[in-house]
Amino acid sequence: MANFFDGIPTEDASSLHGFSGNRIDRRSENRDENAVPAALADPAARLYLLRDDQAMLKQGAGTDPLFTAAEAEALGAAPDEIVLLGWSESGPRLAAMLAETTLVDESRIRLVHLRSLAIEGEVAPYHLGAIAQGRSLCYWNVRHRYCGVCGELTAMKAGGYRRECPACGAPHFPRTDPVVIMLAIDASGEEERCLLGRQSRFVLGMYSCLAGFVEPGETIEDAVRRETLEEAGIRLGRVRYHSSQPWPFPCSLMIGCHGEALNTDIVRDEAELEDARWFSRDEVRTILAGTHPGGIKCPPIIAIAHKLIRYWAEGR
Repeated sequence: MANFFDGIPTEDASSLHGFSGNRIDRRSENRDENAVPAALADPAARLYLLRDDQAMLKQGAGTDPLFTAAEAEALGAAPDEIVLLGWSESGPRLAAMLAETTLVDESRIRLVHLRSLAIEGEVAPYHLGAIAQGRSLCYWNVRHRYCGVCGELTAMKAGGYRRECPACGAPHFPRTDPVVIMLAIDASGEEERCLLGRQSRFVLGMYSCLAGFVEPGETIEDAVRRETLEEAGIRLGRVRYHSSQPWPFPCSLMIGCHGEALNTDIVRDEAELEDARWFSRDEVRTILAGTHPGGIKCPPIIAIAHKLIRYWAEGR
């Protein structure tokens, strides 16, 4: 009898993206109100420290993103704003976001933007994934201090995985914003082509997949079709899921798909896209190789867009 999963790759495509290497045991359903103090009391507890979307790294031999509780306190981490990420094999792991005005001794500590940290590969994937978790969770707690029901100041609960209003009792939970990112493929001719677009904020020569937020009451497939039609005037038929990527800017989940184009005439939304065009597989291969004669580039390898483009270009 055939196995239901026959034909499905054993390799998890999502695990290959930047920020996807998190191996922390979150135990989110088994936390009490003393979870953070109890974790900090463990001598093996370590914290990831952030300043907005920058991670703090210790200077010296190697790259160390972990700080003791005493080190974090000395840098200004407020005890009541520390979140508990979970437990690693080496002990509890927590995170704190310091004020943007926090000054650091650059002879001892280096600040690195999370995107650069992912691109340069300075820390192990499991650290990068944990830092991404910490950034999103800290950001949510900082930006949702007040109750959306009655306006009162809320209190952090369950190590940062819930906030609770002392006035009306309303619970509030961390949000994750689903974003579809898709590569439209035209298979109507002798040679397949893919659709790439360019936004004005991109670096010079950069083209990428189209993307947009999933709206309330919408399936992933319908969001893929709607966004592609709105941004480029291309109607899609079949939609195929590829992989996903946590994207901590601030709290998104990128849902990567490929879509079957039903028409090829591009009608660009000029407010969204500076340019959009079809690319042949051979041309995309030169983009991936960095040898495109026009200097066109695609997103870096850490981005799910890069993987969606490469997956198609390599004919998988």
